[in-house]
Amino acid sequence: MGRTHLDAYVPRQSVIHRWSPRLKLVSLLALMFAFASVQSLVLVPWMLGIAVLLYGLSGLPLSFLRQRLSYPGWFILALVVLLPLTVGETVLWQWGWLTLRQEGLQATLLIVGRFLSILTLGFILLGTTPFLTLLRALRSLGLPTILTDMTLLAYRYLYEIAAMFATMQQAMRLRGFGQRRQGWLQVDRQTFQQLALLAGNLLLRSYEQSERVYKAMRLRGYGYGAPSSLGQASAQPAIGLSWGLSGAVLGAAVGLVVAEGVLRQ
Repeated sequence: MGRTHLDAYVPRQSVIHRWSPRLKLVSLLALMFAFASVQSLVLVPWMLGIAVLLYGLSGLPLSFLRQRLSYPGWFILALVVLLPLTVGETVLWQWGWLTLRQEGLQATLLIVGRFLSILTLGFILLGTTPFLTLLRALRSLGLPTILTDMTLLAYRYLYEIAAMFATMQQAMRLRGFGQRRQGWLQVDRQTFQQLALLAGNLLLRSYEQSERVYKAMRLRGYGYGAPSSLGQASAQPAIGLSWGLSGAVLGAAVGLVVAEGVLRQ
């Protein structure tokens, strides 16, 4: 399959790269839950600071984070635009029918802060840990074998399905699809039919491929005897460094939870 875009910076040797995968997974997940529990705006700079510090220790370039934040960022854009204008009663600024409200602005800052912090931690985890190593860590923590195998297969063939979709799209463009100019949200019935045929063809090909993969796995003994192996770890993590990082990150998570409880009183 080759190295995927998420694994492009895995071979580096930063502090986060040498962190034990199991300890890294548990610690970063605990910190994500701590970030998600924050409701006080005063703690948002602390969350962002912790996320920026960990990202700096990871040695990942800013382009890695910027490119990946652009996709999920569109889903939160509507909230960022609507909340300051519709939520709350304290008016900060008004121009005609546009009204900027304090409560909505505070909610927006809180949502954006948690959003950026949690996603940054997720990209740190995925960008510094090979996917197979991450699955191995999940299995060692008690995740059922069937779930790890399903995740591995989905990850493995997702890129093949995407390549198949790109090939079909190119073939449709060569046959003239999409060359007629249409107004915004003005799609004729023929275009809908062609898109439906494309989606149906892609689903059928994916299903047929999954059947072939399943039969090949059964012929090789999958489901009989010992569980399938994900291979061996390529390098031994630094134990002292791993426990030190885990202690610091878990301490930060506990500190945020305690600070949130104090601020709520």
